[in-house]
Amino acid sequence: MFKNLSDSFTLHNGVKSPCIGFGTFQIPNDESCETAVLEAIKAGYRHIDTAAIYGNEEMCGSGIKKSGIKREELFITTKLWNAVRGYDETIAAFDESVEKLGLDYLDLYLIHWPNPVMHRANWKEANAESWRAMEALYSDKRVRAIGVSNFMIHHMDALLETAKVVPMANQIVLYPGCKQDEVVKQCESKDILLQAYSPIGQGAMLECKPVVEMAKKYNKTVPQLCIRFSLQKGWQPLPKTKTVSRIAENANVFDFEITAADMNSLSAMTDYMSNVKDPDTTQF
Repeated sequence: MFKNLSDSFTLHNGVKSPCIGFGTFQIPNDESCETAVLEAIKAGYRHIDTAAIYGNEEMCGSGIKKSGIKREELFITTKLWNAVRGYDETIAAFDESVEKLGLDYLDLYLIHWPNPVMHRANWKEANAESWRAMEALYSDKRVRAIGVSNFMIHHMDALLETAKVVPMANQIVLYPGCKQDEVVKQCESKDILLQAYSPIGQGAMLECKPVVEMAKKYNKTVPQLCIRFSLQKGWQPLPKTKTVSRIAENANVFDFEITAADMNSLSAMTDYMSNVKDPDTTQF
């Protein structure tokens, strides 16, 4: 089991991805984002997760640059937004993201959603063309790993019909009470790393009495318990906060272990699926 923020998951192509990522969703493209990324790196995070649609790639990049940490010690992820599909269009979007981040390469590039409303009539073909471009970027070593986000079983099956490279990761909503068991089973069977975004359920776990009580038992915060839960499930958590004190606090999860009985209790929780959007009906 992981001992610190420098420990890593190993993707199926051998690339190592630091065990906890720092998420930047809903952090604006201003000094607060730069500060959050800089503070995360100071706290020991080496994995930063952003996306084109977050609109904060520039300030993420600024925080990365100001950290002074060697590029090869960092793992940077961004994502292809829904408006963009197609081979040339995907290459152009990648170029734009890399330029905004101020980087020469990416560590992980993801298709953000599988069935965007703009491409709903031909989502399968649209994803295949974008994936073909991502495979080219991977082959050209402009990105060290490629993957997807919010893909359900049928989206993954469709992609794999033409893919030459199996996705290295699938970033989905995962937390106690939100398990997505069938998607998890599919990804595990194909050695696709599950990245748990919103590992605290976008705050839902803060109000969940069983989780609150269990966190007290371990003398930990609810976010710390949920992040530890993800790690013990074999999921890579991507907690997000721009509150400086919580950035370091969320990483303080390596000095305790949730018992098997308590893991079973957390895993058995239900009725916390409200944060999972159906990719086939979303209007974006």
